[in-house]
Amino acid sequence: MDTGTPRSDTADLRARWHATVTDAGAPADRDPAPYADRLLAAWAEPQRRYHTTAHLADVLARIDVLAPHAADPAAVRLAAWFHDAVYRPDRSENEERSAALAERALPELGIDPARTAEVARLVRLTVTHDPAPGDTDGEALCDADLAVLAGSPDAYAAYVAAVRAEYGFVPDDAFRTGRAAVLRQLLALPRLFRTPYGAAHWEAPARANLAAELAALTDRGI
Repeated sequence: MDTGTPRSDTADLRARWHATVTDAGAPADRDPAPYADRLLAAWAEPQRRYHTTAHLADVLARIDVLAPHAADPAAVRLAAWFHDAVYRPDRSENEERSAALAERALPELGIDPARTAEVARLVRLTVTHDPAPGDTDGEALCDADLAVLAGSPDAYAAYVAAVRAEYGFVPDDAFRTGRAAVLRQLLALPRLFRTPYGAAHWEAPARANLAAELAALTDRGI
């Protein structure tokens, strides 16, 4: 894959990748740069409007906040890099293919089998965002991924617009019906966020945003 000249707006992400791979135990003789090239190229594919490098950077920033909660912060950060590395909005196997990518790439980088398995497990967990009680790594990753729901009204509106753009191939009526079902499912959960930080800071604004979006859809006959 031709990744071209590194863009300045990915410099921080490249530095983060290098630091995370090192922290995860990659030997010094393995060059992490080509893997950053491939991952960042994947995250910048043209079909993406929400699942972009900006989303990746946001999730990593939230993991920085939640890292003290995780048992293996390096695995959580690696899982963030891979969790939407394969993304096609018209496909249902994105998480599985992303996990399989991690299972291929991380051993090449010299990451040990146990941590590689944990990263792949965490990526697959983002299908449901439903970590088991006591799964602190899963709680940290899932909370970081869902924290977009707790944005300001303007930020949340931008998120909704980006999701709609990714599903531009879906007719309006079908999209609204499907989106409303997702919102109802989320609002029915006893807890959106499992970490203490997420519960304290993100739960209430996320529920307010979800309810407001559902009300707007309901007003349109959903």
